Amino acid sequence: MNLNQIIDILDTNGFDEALQSLCQVEGHDHEIRLYAVWCARQVQHLLSDKRSIDALDVSAQFATGFATAEELASAHVAAEAAAGFAIGAAAGAAGADEDDQLDAADASRVAQEKRLREVCAEIDAAIA
Repeated sequence: MNLNQIIDILDTNGFDEALQSLCQVEGHDHEIRLYAVWCARQVQHLLSDKRSIDALDVSAQFATGFATAEELASAHVAAEAAAGFAIGAAAGAAGADEDDQLDAADASRVAQEKRLREVCAEIDAAIA
């Protein structure tokens, strides 16, 4: 699958399917990982556990060659532990400021879709 197909999927089937299809793109792991980190950074203010933020940092470092696969795996395990804790805490706070959270999520999705289009265009330009 190539990046033009990702844009076609984005235009016809929507953002969720385009994201799922990114897994099928070969040869652009660096750019796709950095895009994923960028997306997560859009909602980083919602992360309360340092392990999750550290995992973002290590993911970016791995994409640019400054962290090893072992460091990435370790950060992933720590972030999963943080996520498990956060799910329990969120269950107790469900319903608080739900409308504000939905508005922020919608704004993040719009920004993420725009950035996906930019990333695909940047890669295409670099290839050409």
